[in-house]
Amino acid sequence: MRFDRIAIVDWSAANRPASGRDSIWIATAEGEVVESMNPRTRRQAEDRLRALIDRTLARGERMLIGADFAFGFPAGLAAALTGQAQALAVWAWLARQLRDDAENRSNRFEVAAAMNRVLPGLGPFWFRPAGLDLPDLPAQGRAREGHGMADLRRVDRRAPGAQSVFKLGGAGAVGSQTLTGLPVLWRLRAAHSGRVAVWPFDDCRDAPVVLAEVFPSLLRTEVAALRGSGTEPINDEMQVRLLALALAHLSARDALAPLFEVPPEAWNLAEEGWILGVGQEGALRRAAEAVLGRVRPPEGDAEPAPLTPPRLRNDCFAMPQGVSWVPVETALEKLRAALVPVTGTEVLPVAKAGGRVLAADQVARRSNPPRANSAVDGYGFAHAGLAGGGPYTLPLAAGRAAAGQPFAGSLPAGQAVRILTGAILPEGVDTVVLDEDCARDGARVAFDGPVMRGANTRRAGEDVGEGAPVLPAGRRLTPADLALLSALGIGRVAVRRALRVAVLSTGDEIVADTDAAAEPHQIYDANRPMLLDILRRWGHLPVDLGHAPDRPARLRAALDRGARRADVILTSGGASAGDEDHVARLLREEGQLSSWRIALKPGRPLALALWGGGVPVIGLPGNPVAALVCTLIFARPALSLMSGAGWVAAQGFTVPAAFAKRKKPGRREYLRARLNAEGAAEVFASEGSGRISGLSWAEGLVELPDGAAEIVPGTPVRYLPYASFGLG
Repeated sequence: MRFDRIAIVDWSAANRPASGRDSIWIATAEGEVVESMNPRTRRQAEDRLRALIDRTLARGERMLIGADFAFGFPAGLAAALTGQAQALAVWAWLARQLRDDAENRSNRFEVAAAMNRVLPGLGPFWFRPAGLDLPDLPAQGRAREGHGMADLRRVDRRAPGAQSVFKLGGAGAVGSQTLTGLPVLWRLRAAHSGRVAVWPFDDCRDAPVVLAEVFPSLLRTEVAALRGSGTEPINDEMQVRLLALALAHLSARDALAPLFEVPPEAWNLAEEGWILGVGQEGALRRAAEAVLGRVRPPEGDAEPAPLTPPRLRNDCFAMPQGVSWVPVETALEKLRAALVPVTGTEVLPVAKAGGRVLAADQVARRSNPPRANSAVDGYGFAHAGLAGGGPYTLPLAAGRAAAGQPFAGSLPAGQAVRILTGAILPEGVDTVVLDEDCARDGARVAFDGPVMRGANTRRAGEDVGEGAPVLPAGRRLTPADLALLSALGIGRVAVRRALRVAVLSTGDEIVADTDAAAEPHQIYDANRPMLLDILRRWGHLPVDLGHAPDRPARLRAALDRGARRADVILTSGGASAGDEDHVARLLREEGQLSSWRIALKPGRPLALALWGGGVPVIGLPGNPVAALVCTLIFARPALSLMSGAGWVAAQGFTVPAAFAKRKKPGRREYLRARLNAEGAAEVFASEGSGRISGLSWAEGLVELPDGAAEIVPGTPVRYLPYASFGLG
């Protein structure tokens, strides 16, 4: 069996909307690309799954959906409940009985009590919340008696750690998940009649969408290794992502079929079901190890397995003791030495890889052009057949050569053939004469001499030869790069996952919504929209954390969100060491903070910290002018390095000054500037850091050195256009 897409669902029977831990997670894998979703309610999860199915069907593709709850009950329950020893009959019964609203409130305990009543004695379902009056549903498992049901299915006994489907609450309880999950799957199956099959109850060989029961704990050892690397914060998310990737790995190698073979010891299969992968744990674990990068990929597999990137060291931002004012160059050198790429890799089609960073060197799979061809419209012939210095008259062969329509056979010596631009040179042709230089009468072609051998032709591989290096790892792919890769037969490339950069504005004085009224003591948030747009232009994935007031709990919660959702966090405001610099205080008390007092103007305070287990935080000044300067000078090369694209420095140009300024020694200065009609740098009328209009007026920055300087009109200065920072 092969599938274009794998979706793995970690279900939850939570009584209220939830996210993060102990909530619903859905991971989808296509090849080695995996994404995860965290719908807050079961209604939202059902909508997401329906959308995935609709998209798969619309594209004519196949998808496997694995859900981590029981698809069947121990033998005997289905027949007692529905009169049919069929698991799908129980699905239909549950879909009629279970009520589950948009806020996750369900009647699952009442439904379980009703199921108990069809059996003798008391049970088999057990656990109910305190205060819920359901005498047919015992609160504890040991109170059950005489119901006649086995606690575990046959497959549960083969899956270490699997618990009874009759347990409705407590650690590891799968019963409530099953009661709330099966109706969802029944509706999805019914809504796509004949196109969604359930394994092992339906014939799944040709079904576009297959539902199967999975047990992510089969990969508990591999998940533990991933958790130990610190790359994913939530166990449920890690499990579904890894299992989705492992199954996609097997599918891509046409190695999934054994997992769908039920072992001989399975009995009452139509009623109890089976867990995908039980009996084939070795193959599943080897696939998981391969995608974790801990084993060598199979022979002939040119796509590298994703690697777990390193995290930053706790002391990576620490300055030597006694260092107070940090020169700009020292700060940049320290950042460059401390940072490492923090993004993993994935394989994408070239058409979808624009703006991404190559994770591996690219080598031409074919030459460009692949064969010698004509550079013009004209007539081709063998140069050796020409005698003397011309003029020449050659008989025309029947037929012609055009791009995509090669000439059939070889051209006899002494003849010419009609050939068009881009056409492969037929055998026997090595020279072409331009159409405009020829006379013809339908049977012959005449042209003057002399004619150079190989005129108006392109050699095979004269652009790039097969096997030649093309683009290096670390290059951010441009539209032209995509054209080159495609021309060389490279259809898929290993790229770095886009760097996720979270942006948080802080401060009691900030009003985040420009539609809201602002008091005289308040200001609208200018930094966040500016920073989010800069990140988009740099090819990173911006994560908007919004605004947090100067309250430790609110700041902590925002930073925690950023650590879960992003690789790096940018904050603006509160980065210095004053009474109201709450961000720096929180980072110092609960993270690992280094406050850098950088010798530059504007923007000397820069907070660098680690939060939430190693997520770097760059604390920018709150002033928009200083925030922009620090972002361009420090954040741009730092983020580029962490994204895998390497350290980038802005390209500056020496131009004459169109201004006068006397600069004191001690700090490097950046002035908002633009070039006038004569190519000289003029600067904004005010150097005030609060003059935001100067950012819009400017088209770049003038950089003045650390030492003293006397600038008069005509003095050479270094000009850094915004385009050199990737903001053209």
